[in-house]
Amino acid sequence: MGRENLLRGQQEEEERLLGAIPLFCFPDGNEWAPLTEYPRETFSFVLTNVDGSRKIGYCRRLLPAGRGPRLPKVYCIISCIGCFGLFSKILDEVEKRHQISMAVIYPFMQGLREAAFPAPGKTVTLKSFIPDSGTEFISLTRPLDSHLEHVDFSSLLQCLRFEQILQIFASAVLERKIIFLAEGLSTLSQCIHAAAALLYPFSWAHTYIPVVPESLLATVCCPTPFMVGVQMRFRQEVMDSPMEEVLLVNLCEGTFLMSVGDEKDILPPKLQEDILDSLSQGSDLHTSEQINEHVSGPFVQFFVKTVGHYASYIKREANGQGHFQERAFCKALTSKTNRRFVKKFVKTQLFSLFIQEAEKSKNPPAGYFQQKILEYEEQKKQKKSREKTVK
Repeated sequence: MGRENLLRGQQEEEERLLGAIPLFCFPDGNEWAPLTEYPRETFSFVLTNVDGSRKIGYCRRLLPAGRGPRLPKVYCIISCIGCFGLFSKILDEVEKRHQISMAVIYPFMQGLREAAFPAPGKTVTLKSFIPDSGTEFISLTRPLDSHLEHVDFSSLLQCLRFEQILQIFASAVLERKIIFLAEGLSTLSQCIHAAAALLYPFSWAHTYIPVVPESLLATVCCPTPFMVGVQMRFRQEVMDSPMEEVLLVNLCEGTFLMSVGDEKDILPPKLQEDILDSLSQGSDLHTSEQINEHVSGPFVQFFVKTVGHYASYIKREANGQGHFQERAFCKALTSKTNRRFVKKFVKTQLFSLFIQEAEKSKNPPAGYFQQKILEYEEQKKQKKSREKTVK
């Protein structure tokens, strides 16, 4: 009996998610008049399952080929893998075929489904036939370092100044409510994904809706933390909603329409300066990888300096289960301002979830964050030994 219930539950969940997809493909409602021109938009949304797992919808919205006024159409790919660059390329290929006919899209998508998804750093090549232009080879590459493979920071940098990005980061670190306003779906979804990515190696676990559909606008009154994007046309509804502890970011004008007022004082002053100094040094950045690394690097360093010593404060039992020693961990920080900040940060879900994973893990920490921690500790050692030799 239990198994049947479980399967029925899964089926209902699938149907609920399927029902939600059109809402997110047309978050601006379904009152569309036919159009003769419409700039194409690429955006994404996130669906959260009851068990907390997330699926990402990658969308390309465009006008179907033809003459005269017509309604836009959305191509949407649902995947549990966050990899925007790759899916954007797949949607380019879909768009190319859509101009010929739907019949050309299906075999392409079928070929895609049958191909193995590339592992990080690897490339998969697909063979695809297009009428009148013959067989094409399409190569899809997945970036090696997955913590930024779903992000493009350029939109965030175009809309906001470094100081503002820092205040958004500070609000997110303390798990406050953050609302982004913009007209374009692409701008909204890119900026909100970028803001969430600054929290690496931590993951935002609360409500997270890159573009809120009109029918879900009441979300902005909920008392729990959230990070959401809302289209500018709903600005008044948002402003009229009862909200507390909110940072309301206008991406069109690069301003904060509402804020708590203490956003500049959340992070330790010295570390804020470090982040701003690093950010202002990038002049020779060309590829999106270089921009991503340049923008996210200083924020990763911030976490290295404040909580990078976490692994030494997980005491293991004989069976491998770890226990985090919170007080000793906080005490280990020599700077008073850093300690004050970390005492607040350890109470967040961001940190708790990260530490729970580390306590459970039987393997030593690995990955990009760990690599940065080791580099930082190495630099500190070298600095100490240099100071000794000077004496």
